[in-house]
Amino acid sequence: MHVLSGKSRADEAYSRLKSDIRENRMPPGYLEPEPELATRLGMSRTPVHEALIRLQAEGMVELVPRRGARVLPISAEDMREIYGILKALEPEAAARLAAQNPDERALAPLDAANDAMTAALEDGDLDAWAAADDRFHQTLLRLHGNRRLAQFVSSLFDQSHRARMVTLRLREPPIISTAEHRVILEFLRRGDVDGTRDAFRRHRERTSSELIAILENYRLPQL
Repeated sequence: MHVLSGKSRADEAYSRLKSDIRENRMPPGYLEPEPELATRLGMSRTPVHEALIRLQAEGMVELVPRRGARVLPISAEDMREIYGILKALEPEAAARLAAQNPDERALAPLDAANDAMTAALEDGDLDAWAAADDRFHQTLLRLHGNRRLAQFVSSLFDQSHRARMVTLRLREPPIISTAEHRVILEFLRRGDVDGTRDAFRRHRERTSSELIAILENYRLPQL
């Protein structure tokens, strides 16, 4: 029987805990002692502690002495900074992808993600919509081809996705966002560099303004 190494165990704990935080199963303010976390994951405390140290470095949790790990709150100011970076990087990455004149095969994963968003809206499944939206943005960066940029922005996506999951049911169904993704795709399909850049920037500006306004005006779990 194959036994996971210590590093593999830590990686597994990291992936599972990050998924729980991203999807709001461990919401902002959630506090759980490390022994209980380890029991829940079916692991010893060592890999769980290593995973928590990584998550703390990424700004997702805080290790509280003698109390455990606390999921950090999501603030409007944090999202303002994160979206400021995304608005600077993502439109340019999309524009460079458009300059490569991607063919239908290259764009197929983006089409599939957008179709999944549409289907999720028709089914009223906001969690599925958010997963497809995240997949669209992650895939576009991967298609762009700059591995270091994709790795850097991925950590920002973790935080923005977490904020999106917290606020998803506090706003109107994301019909406009889905339509904006379709517009971006059409500009990409034409190889229209300026059109792609502008459409992506407008999309990020609108969605970030909407999300930040909710964080500023609603009392979300922050303890």
